[in-house]
Amino acid sequence: MSSVEWEDDDPFEEQRDKIDNPMKRLFLAYGRDYLPQVSVGIVASVFARLLDLLPPLMLGIAIDAVFYEDALFSEQIPLVLLPDAWLPTGQTEQFWFTVAVIGGAFGIGAGFHWVRNWGFNSFAQHIQHDVRTDTYDKMQRLNMEFFSDKQTGEMMSILSNDVNRLERFLNDGMNSLFRLSVMVVGIGVLLFWINWQLALVALLPVPVIAGFTYMFIKIIQPKYAEVRSSVGKMNSRLENNLGGIQVIKSSNTEPYESDRVDDVSMDYFDANWDAIRTRIKFFPALRVLAGIGFVFTFVVGGLWVFQDAPPGPFTGDLSVGMFVVFILYTQRFIWPMAQFGQIINMYQRARASSARIFGLMDEPSRLAEDPDAEELVVGDGEVVYDDVSFGYDEETIVSGIDFTVAGGETLALVGPTGAGKSTVLKLLLRMYDVDDGEIRIDGQDVRDVTLKSLRQSIGYVGQSSYLFYGTVRENITYGTFDATDEAVREAARAAEAHEFIENLPDGYDTMVGERGVKLSGGQRQRVTIARAVLKDPNILILDEATSDVDTETEMLIQRSLDRLTEDRTTFAIAHRLSTIKDADTILVLEGGEIAERGTHAELLDNDGLYGHLWGVQAGEIDELPQEFIDRAQERTAQLIEDAESDDD
Repeated sequence: MSSVEWEDDDPFEEQRDKIDNPMKRLFLAYGRDYLPQVSVGIVASVFARLLDLLPPLMLGIAIDAVFYEDALFSEQIPLVLLPDAWLPTGQTEQFWFTVAVIGGAFGIGAGFHWVRNWGFNSFAQHIQHDVRTDTYDKMQRLNMEFFSDKQTGEMMSILSNDVNRLERFLNDGMNSLFRLSVMVVGIGVLLFWINWQLALVALLPVPVIAGFTYMFIKIIQPKYAEVRSSVGKMNSRLENNLGGIQVIKSSNTEPYESDRVDDVSMDYFDANWDAIRTRIKFFPALRVLAGIGFVFTFVVGGLWVFQDAPPGPFTGDLSVGMFVVFILYTQRFIWPMAQFGQIINMYQRARASSARIFGLMDEPSRLAEDPDAEELVVGDGEVVYDDVSFGYDEETIVSGIDFTVAGGETLALVGPTGAGKSTVLKLLLRMYDVDDGEIRIDGQDVRDVTLKSLRQSIGYVGQSSYLFYGTVRENITYGTFDATDEAVREAARAAEAHEFIENLPDGYDTMVGERGVKLSGGQRQRVTIARAVLKDPNILILDEATSDVDTETEMLIQRSLDRLTEDRTTFAIAHRLSTIKDADTILVLEGGEIAERGTHAELLDNDGLYGHLWGVQAGEIDELPQEFIDRAQERTAQLIEDAESDDD
């Protein structure tokens, strides 16, 4: 896939486009549970900001009453809830009263600021946690078809970057929103209280700022959506490359991959820089508008103080102290108006992120569990595929699959690459649901039982032998978390793993590294077999469990598998036909259909596809019919064409 084509793919665009108001949904779905915390934060924010407004007012009153001795406290703007009898009249007493009120305002205000921060932080952190866990829970419950065409980095970007961006808005953005709202409303009331005529002058820039902000919202919103999308694509490319670093090094393609990373990084740079250019034009322009309003207010008020009321609609007197209060409040009023742009900026980023989050949450799944489903009860372990068909996006993958496996028997599936072997068994695990037909375990349709009981009854050992970061013990007990130490050791012995585990630096407590990189391929495989042994499932699936190990290790693993499959209904997929020649029944798949069935001896006698595959592995290539070779070439060409089609 070319980097340009890959970057144009936006896996959640369709879902995001269906979400009209993601922020409203966020508050309704998650904010209600934490309403007490945010309410405490809002109330504390109101009181904290009202107390912040008190020192400038007291300063102006003190200038007139204490320093200029133009008026007593009682003749200035009345102090809220304080009768005249409580107000000092002497100059010294008024001075210390002013100091006490200002000091008390700062001290009590600090307490309210702490409560405010606690409320908003608690609100934001709880929602961040709930959104992340709910998004992950939804994601991991989607069927495997979802993961087959999604980039891991894109999903990681949503779970990490986008959720964190929501937290920043819910904490910093909402905190600032209420803080600035209280400041604007409180200061506006005081300005009109002090001098309504001069207040109108101070408010002249407000309509212009509001209109300018509205334009900014309309322009920046799609730009931030593009930024969030480009971040996900860049993370996907980086995750893809880091996961395949060994292939990159062995293929000597470092320059090629560096160019591809440069391409996606440049796309992010372009999208982000486009948003930045808009933002850095907007905020200085707001400051200019705010500054013009401040200067105009200063000029009119200053002339009013030393030349009486300016000509025009202005009347009355303006004292020095009240002019100082007005200037201090005007500055505090205009700058918050400009800072609303920062909040809108944060809101638009959060909105883009929430749209991506809910786009993932709303991803439709073909797999639905019946709320009235019953627990699967496995007796003999008989498995029946009754005329099963399945496909992706109207493309049929397997059709007419029909067979019965008696309890305790082993059925092997073989065939060329792309024949549908793994798909057949994924249907048993309900990684997907069948389109037609039924799959039954002891007469119970797998769609009518709970997913938990179904998958608890089935053990899976694949060729990838995936191990989680943690200890050997933690990986063996994964899924059987309450297992005893003795049960873990017995499972390891049955998997031919105990001896090598004991020789590790810390035995069962040895850290295996990310994806088990500290262990060899054979060791990882035996740990996964021990995990399946410990689970003690009724039904076992072996998906090419020995395909990636050497002959000696294969012999040890095969001994483990022979013990594991004893008295269990077992399904085995194998390219190495020698590993399944003792199966009770062998199904040969070709083109998504059953081409042959029988025992190893019967299929060899038929001299069909199985016999030819056996001949390939036995080195009898020269004896193969031309028809088989032609079909193999056609299949290979088709696989290449399908891969290129997927890339497109």
